[in-house]
Amino acid sequence: MNPLMGEFIGTALLVLLGNGVVANVLLKNTKGHNSGLIVVAFGWAMAVFVGVFSVAAISGAHLNPAVSVALAVAGKFPWDKVPGYVAAQMLGGMAGAGLMWLIYRKHYETTDCADTKLATFCTGPAIRSLPGNLVSEIVATFVLVFAILSMVAPKMSLGAIDALPVALLVLGIGVSLGGTTGYAMSPARDLAPRIMHAILPIPGKRDSDWGYAWVPVVGSLIGGALAALAFTLPL
Repeated sequence: MNPLMGEFIGTALLVLLGNGVVANVLLKNTKGHNSGLIVVAFGWAMAVFVGVFSVAAISGAHLNPAVSVALAVAGKFPWDKVPGYVAAQMLGGMAGAGLMWLIYRKHYETTDCADTKLATFCTGPAIRSLPGNLVSEIVATFVLVFAILSMVAPKMSLGAIDALPVALLVLGIGVSLGGTTGYAMSPARDLAPRIMHAILPIPGKRDSDWGYAWVPVVGSLIGGALAALAFTLPL
């Protein structure tokens, strides 16, 4: 399989299962309604496990523009491949979000809260303070990328490790740092589904909160780049 197709499929699986657990917890009349943050964090960890395990041997399973950019900053991934990877990841995120909506479409009809519907697609802050929210995303993504780079050293390729350590890493970040902004840590996980929220015929939806949308994008890219720079600093 072409690596770009691998990134597309891996990211689609990640978002389908990750946003799927959020929909299961938040939307009305689901089997998992109101089961809480721990279920969401565990579900996202399993989503990462499935995505990474499925395509690690094909594309390296970046599944995140922040990871692709960070690897390029670290000199371990060619810059000329970054645009293709990012495009595949974004399209995969959109496809995964679309499939999630298709599965839960009847539950969107029975859910009254427009904010809840938006939350099944993308993140939002518990307390809206854009500078603080940005810092939260930078720190969470720094932890994610720095730990990933440490796991895969010295080859610096995600395909060099099993998927489970990355899943456990995401679980740890979720339960520890996920209470402020929802720990997006990836434009493909946040911006791509947010675009789908804007264009899908979701009954009773609100705007897609474009005033906040830049925070998880900029924060994840900064956090990933800082992690790469920190990892490559000479001792």
